[in-house]
Amino acid sequence: MNFEEFVLAASVTDLGAEPRARQHADAVEFRMDLADDPLAALDDYDGELPVLATNRAAWEGGEADDDETRLAELAEAAELACVGAVDVELKSLTAGEGERVAERARRTGTAVVASVHDFERTPPEPDLRGDLEAATDRADVGKLAVTAENRGDVLDLLTVTHEFASAGERVATMAMGAAGRHSRAVAPLYGSAIGYAPVDPEDATAPGQYDLETLAELVETLA
Repeated sequence: MNFEEFVLAASVTDLGAEPRARQHADAVEFRMDLADDPLAALDDYDGELPVLATNRAAWEGGEADDDETRLAELAEAAELACVGAVDVELKSLTAGEGERVAERARRTGTAVVASVHDFERTPPEPDLRGDLEAATDRADVGKLAVTAENRGDVLDLLTVTHEFASAGERVATMAMGAAGRHSRAVAPLYGSAIGYAPVDPEDATAPGQYDLETLAELVETLA
């Protein structure tokens, strides 16, 4: 996966949902931290869509408690043919443990997404730039998800997104929560490279997500 064009990823906890995602998605984000025996599921996967593997740490909104185990699993996933990209938290990359995942991914041509999540607020613009600069320095795509309290927060995020995309950096940005929901549809217009949506609304993995069909229609209509 090179993310030269916008990629709409269907967020799933069960790869058996992949056939239902094919009509609208370009990839599936497999939440390994929310799945039973995720490596076995990847070994058995025979779907058409490439996989973006995420094994999210509990300290950044996921359910994986053991960092050593989850990063080892993610590193193993990075070398599987069906996996086109892996998501590694920026904090894991800067701490060193996550860099081993990135190294194994690069050996097999698997893209690396360095992610930052803020579930409390939208930081000031200089902090948004700092996070994206650090993320894009260490990975193929820098992902930044913040929590918006108002439209001004979304505007700040879109401004920074446009700046980085215009400079040739691959970034994926979104504002979580009700106030930021529309950002998931409009961020691609400003250069965001990845969007996320559950196949079914009740399976949302982050606040404010549209379901896959709705987001696909919005992105296509606005493009």
